[in-house]
Amino acid sequence: MRPYLSLARIRARAAMAYRLNFVLSTFALIFQLFAMLAIWGVLLASGNVVGGFDWPEMKAYLLVGFLSGMLVSDITDWNMALRIQDGSVALDLTKPVDYQYARFAEAFGAMWTEILTGVVVCAGVVALTGAVPVPDPGRFALFALSMLVALPLKFLVVYLSAMMCFFTQNYLGVQWARLTIVSLFSGALVPLVFLPGWLQAIAGVLPFASLASTPGLIYVGGVDLAHAWRGIGIQVAWLLGLWLVSRLGWRRAVRQVTIHGG
Repeated sequence: MRPYLSLARIRARAAMAYRLNFVLSTFALIFQLFAMLAIWGVLLASGNVVGGFDWPEMKAYLLVGFLSGMLVSDITDWNMALRIQDGSVALDLTKPVDYQYARFAEAFGAMWTEILTGVVVCAGVVALTGAVPVPDPGRFALFALSMLVALPLKFLVVYLSAMMCFFTQNYLGVQWARLTIVSLFSGALVPLVFLPGWLQAIAGVLPFASLASTPGLIYVGGVDLAHAWRGIGIQVAWLLGLWLVSRLGWRRAVRQVTIHGG
């Protein structure tokens, strides 16, 4: 564990050294949050209820989606992608640590800045627009558990997309595709209940709903306790499944590394 804790500490310090890069990378998420708040604030004005959400509930749901989006920021995947593209990953392979665990340790180390920024932004939104509903302790504990599982699950989604750099020289297109797919099918941009039935069915068999929709619905009381536990179970199943996929994918991807022509 000691090497991984050292990697986490190094990345935590690096987050302080590159504050401007982090702020710029999160600007799009903050802009998206305020844009969606403005739209839903108009649609749900005067106590309107749409899709089972009133304004305070929708605001809380969007804030949960924003917090989920803040986890494992763009800095994590770009750092990994650029090292693969310029060949620096060869140095990582010589280190006596597991590559996947090392990248997770780095993502975990940078997480304090992401969580702190997310909390500050959410507090600012609440201060400007009014309070959001707070669930009872039991439901809040389920929400916290769901977010805890969503954290490594988000890392795996980012990790798998960054591994595509072993097969392609351009990561920007891969990242844009990932951001688009995750925003749509996670429910962070629009709650899944507003999607057409066929699109909801597709979202239901993908892991992305576990990133934002599941913790968001648990927080606002959009699901009963039985369905909350079912959602957390699905999160855990996807976590284990994607972890296995990433391990198998790494074995295939590392064969693409070429060092001195060999």
